[in-house]
Amino acid sequence: MILTVTPNPSLDRTYEVPALDRGEVLRATAERMDPGGKGVNVSRAVAAAGRRTVAVLPLGGAPGALVAELLAGQGIEVAPVPVAGATRSNIALAEPDGTLTKINAPGPELTPVESQSLLSTIRTHAGAAAWIACCGSLPRGLAPEWYAELVARAHLAGARIALDTSGPSLLAALRERPDVVKPNAEELAQAVGRPLATVGDALKAAEELRTYGARAVLASLGADGQLLVSDAGTYFGAAAVTAVRSNVGAGDASLAGFLTAGGEGPDALASAVAHGAAAVQLPGSVMPSPADLDPAAVTVTADVPMDRPLTEPAP
Repeated sequence: MILTVTPNPSLDRTYEVPALDRGEVLRATAERMDPGGKGVNVSRAVAAAGRRTVAVLPLGGAPGALVAELLAGQGIEVAPVPVAGATRSNIALAEPDGTLTKINAPGPELTPVESQSLLSTIRTHAGAAAWIACCGSLPRGLAPEWYAELVARAHLAGARIALDTSGPSLLAALRERPDVVKPNAEELAQAVGRPLATVGDALKAAEELRTYGARAVLASLGADGQLLVSDAGTYFGAAAVTAVRSNVGAGDASLAGFLTAGGEGPDALASAVAHGAAAVQLPGSVMPSPADLDPAAVTVTADVPMDRPLTEPAP
């Protein structure tokens, strides 16, 4: 079982539009409504792969009830933590060329009692988990050190932690040695305080995160592929993608692929790349099923292309 923790979940509405014209009335050609949040997406991808997953998340108001209903409909066990504030609603506008414009609401502010209830619920389910994936931004009311406390508690319980967050929350948690962290290029650049222009720059940044405490780093480099850096070695993976429809949740699908394949080594990296490549070719935040994957399109090598420029350099 893979346990996911999403401290700031959402109800996501995605509209596909012919073009994003500022100040004009836009007519959507398609729309979707999905439960959202990085950990939620990981659970959705794990469930799509036919694996058991439990999603721990604070839920409030009518949007929260709808998130729980949508997750249950996808075969996901929900461990809700009731909160007074309403779960946030987000909007995404997807254009035909893959450009995505997102409007993310701040979400409710959690009280100290609600924060402790969230930790208690995680502890209740942690014993049965092969991995605990802690993902996304922290809501108002939770200090940046909250993830660090969660990682420490999980390790005391003997659980392995995958952490996908950024900024002060990531840096604070590194001292507790999470088993794997999954930044993208921009988050890597932010963590080390310098721009990244090449795959080699990203590799050096990932190695630096390991010196800060991360036991392994799974770095998403967008269209350029992914890096895995751990004690077992360094690997680079990539896949050919014919057309990008939406990149919402692609990184979350990658993390799910990585964890369901064991969470270590080149085979897990190949699974992560296959899941991410499949996700960007699906509408909205749809998570890929096994039928969507194309393992033959994935290449994984220990020969990292250090001088390859990043398609989207991280400032």
